[in-house]
Amino acid sequence: MEDLTRLIISHERILNIKNNNLELTNDEAHYINKVMRIKTGKEIFITNGEGSLWKAIKVENNCLNISELQKPYLFKEQEIYLLGIAVVIPKSGFEDILKMCTEIGIDFIQPLFSERQVNKNLNFSRKLLRWNSIIKEAVEQSERLWKPSLLNGMDIMDWLKSRNNQERVSISITREETRYDLNQWLRKEQEFVNKKGSIFWNVIGPEGGWSSKEINFFNEKNITFVKLSDTILRTSTASINASSILNQWRIDLKLIN
Repeated sequence: MEDLTRLIISHERILNIKNNNLELTNDEAHYINKVMRIKTGKEIFITNGEGSLWKAIKVENNCLNISELQKPYLFKEQEIYLLGIAVVIPKSGFEDILKMCTEIGIDFIQPLFSERQVNKNLNFSRKLLRWNSIIKEAVEQSERLWKPSLLNGMDIMDWLKSRNNQERVSISITREETRYDLNQWLRKEQEFVNKKGSIFWNVIGPEGGWSSKEINFFNEKNITFVKLSDTILRTSTASINASSILNQWRIDLKLIN
């Protein structure tokens, strides 16, 4: 595939394009003109973050033309087996988690709150805007065609109560004996992979550890505890490690099938 600059545009904006001309926002125009220095008449790629990729030509500083809007240059179906990382928001490093989990190939990112969480005083609506911007940039950089979904923050126990039977959840834990590491748990759960749309989650807890109340709740819900490493990992390291394990499992599964 050609090595062209990429720009992610929401599917709603793509649908509302008139005369095949896409009007750029000020930020998008700045990126195209000042950062990437794309000249008039040059091509770039446009993706909607939902599997489609188009070629576009810069016709003005704030306008791109997509000549074959009804026929994408490339389309990729969404994965059958979806992957999710649920993370108790740490004091620092969450933006790196968003960026790297996107690059690795995670489909859902769930910010969580817990009793021992250090960083609880968040302006969440403002944070979501910035976090989605970081994910958007990571999609463009990594050349993904599907943008991961960043979900609204929830308390860990409320989030677990809201899971359905299409979602398989494991919780990473340290200093405790577990029956499985994450790889072993995924192999055990493979009986569910024939269900299109199943989501396989790994939950990363706070750096202060889960509270006894939370541990008891997990046990009552029969949530499986897994190990990621024999060493104690920071939240950001654990999130990237878990994301890599999940993604490699999916790659291996597709090769087998």
